[in-house]
Amino acid sequence: MEVKKDILWRVYLCFIGMGLFGVAILVKIFLVQNIEGNYWRSMADSLHTRYVSLEADRGTIYSEEGRMLSTSIPYFNLRVDFAADGLREKNGKRFTDNVDSLALCLSQLFKDHTQKEYKNILREGYQRKDRYFLLKRDVLFVQYQAVRNFPMFRLGKNKGGLIAETKNKRINPFKLLANRTIGLSRENAQNVGLERTYDNFLKGVTGKRLMRRIAGGTFVPVEGYDIEPENGRDIITTIDVNMQDIAETALMNMMVSNEAQHGTCILMEVKTGKIKAIANLGRQPDGSYWEDMNYALQVGEPGSTFKLATVIAALDDQYVSMNDQVNLNEGRLQIGKRTVFDSEPHPGQTNVSIKHAFELSSNVGMAQLAMRCYAKKPNEFVAHLRKLNLDKATGIDLVGEGKPVIKSTKSKTWSATSLPWMSFGYEVLVSPLQTCMLYNAVANNGKMMKPYLVNSIMEYGQPVKDYDPEVVMDSICSQNTLRQVKAMLEGVVTNGTGRALWTPYYKLAGKTGTALVANGKDGYKEKIYQSSFAGYFPANDPQFTCVVVIKNKANAVKFYGGAVAGPVFREVADKLYAIALEKQRPMRAAVAIDTLLAFKTGQGREWKTILNTLDLPMQGAVGNSNWVSPRVNGKKITFAAVKQAKGGVPDVTGMGLKDALYLLENAGMRVIVRGAGKVTNQSIPGGSLLERNQTIVIELS
Repeated sequence: MEVKKDILWRVYLCFIGMGLFGVAILVKIFLVQNIEGNYWRSMADSLHTRYVSLEADRGTIYSEEGRMLSTSIPYFNLRVDFAADGLREKNGKRFTDNVDSLALCLSQLFKDHTQKEYKNILREGYQRKDRYFLLKRDVLFVQYQAVRNFPMFRLGKNKGGLIAETKNKRINPFKLLANRTIGLSRENAQNVGLERTYDNFLKGVTGKRLMRRIAGGTFVPVEGYDIEPENGRDIITTIDVNMQDIAETALMNMMVSNEAQHGTCILMEVKTGKIKAIANLGRQPDGSYWEDMNYALQVGEPGSTFKLATVIAALDDQYVSMNDQVNLNEGRLQIGKRTVFDSEPHPGQTNVSIKHAFELSSNVGMAQLAMRCYAKKPNEFVAHLRKLNLDKATGIDLVGEGKPVIKSTKSKTWSATSLPWMSFGYEVLVSPLQTCMLYNAVANNGKMMKPYLVNSIMEYGQPVKDYDPEVVMDSICSQNTLRQVKAMLEGVVTNGTGRALWTPYYKLAGKTGTALVANGKDGYKEKIYQSSFAGYFPANDPQFTCVVVIKNKANAVKFYGGAVAGPVFREVADKLYAIALEKQRPMRAAVAIDTLLAFKTGQGREWKTILNTLDLPMQGAVGNSNWVSPRVNGKKITFAAVKQAKGGVPDVTGMGLKDALYLLENAGMRVIVRGAGKVTNQSIPGGSLLERNQTIVIELS
């Protein structure tokens, strides 16, 4: 008996436990369905859906005259939903009826597979019921337009199954022109140029698209859940495509002929600081040239173009005038253990004016000048260089500008020869753009402008941000100093190292430069020279400043600044001067009447309006109410009255259709019109007896 009770107790206990467990399950089901349901449903959704980014259309970069320099064009990835209801209804009759012709069209358009191969590809996707079947990548817009009209696909998404994924590709329509300055927008690498500087404006705001996972782990878009992207804004640059082409072509011609390593040509508008052109060419392994780096922003030893800063300092500190004498020592000067050489010896020339020493680009003359004025106080010379902003980057709207170096007596590398060597452009580091900024200040009557590349930011054709010219310094020196350095720069072309650039048609001003460049560990052994020319034109009314810097190959036969960089400067100046001259050229004869104008007989008041509006020369008077016929008499228009007889058929010869119909229909006539233009013939002559409801035929030509 005790055993039976013990067994029953255990059975009841198990039954009660199972009952409680069942109740607990029911309670949990209730909680999950009614209280925790939203949470778990969202968890389930998150495992089967996800958001993907929708890239905004990147803004376009334009030249100043409105031509595209960098823009985005759409490319498409074509996919097919082979499980679309409309495509599979009636046992896939729509697919079966169209697959042959669709395969043929795809084969003829893309030419990458035969019709049979495309048919097999389409059948494979259909048999798998693939809802996101990849048909073709990177399809051009014109190809996509054609595909949309192909058999089956033209029936729409539900019946045809076509899905197009859009993506944008960045292109520079002008290829080489200012390529490095405009920059590159790359998916997996850092942008450069203006594409990088103004990326926040250009890229817009990214959107989102909800994607749902289907069989096979593929994600397809969920319609109605897109957050549309905001397109990027456009950039209007200061670049002029024609000027850029001139600068690029001139630089390229010299680079190719001299087999140079790399070079740059900068063109700046004097009054504003706008960069109108900036060419940067580097030699590639195959011998071609491409815009591979922005050499205009790289710092280096400038050579003799730096002598402008030296003479500005000495003249402005009032230690000398341009007519004071300096000893050239026949082109050779020993300073401590180092020797200063001129690029060309000057036998028999000792004492010459500072102006002529500058014109001859004498290193010895500049070293003598610096030692005379600043030997006991070199930091005063350094201070003046820094006053000219040569120790600061220009601040142009491009990332990657090099850091200039103007050292002082506190610098670790300062030595007894630093001062004289700095005077002719060694032991200092500045960029070609800094040189351009300094020369432009001289051209601009002493006012230094900040160089810039962007005029405005545009959104839907309206400016949202404008960039105006910015003055860095109102005056870099006194007017007396400015007058002297202008004379010296003009003298380089008329009586110095730039004589070959002289032209009788307009004045040039500038400075040649030839610097021996160190080549890594080999130092100066390979005799690599950097040729440069910096100047402005026309000298009597400067419009543009131009700086050309070219690094030549080792042991180049031609390497002087006047022979390598100078011709590039001259070619740019000649072409821009010719363009300006053509625009300003007055007409050789007085304005004549264009006799091809369609002069028609009409009412006097209408002709008076035309004459006043177009300001045409006229002889005689025109009444308001009479009908007149115009004629060209020499260089003026004369008018003859056209009288209409009362009770007679109106004379509409020479009139336009509007006036002819007005007169004839008001006279009660039925009008038949043949041709277009003005009336050349009417079937009933003007002045004939008018009969009511009479029909008249008018011929126009």
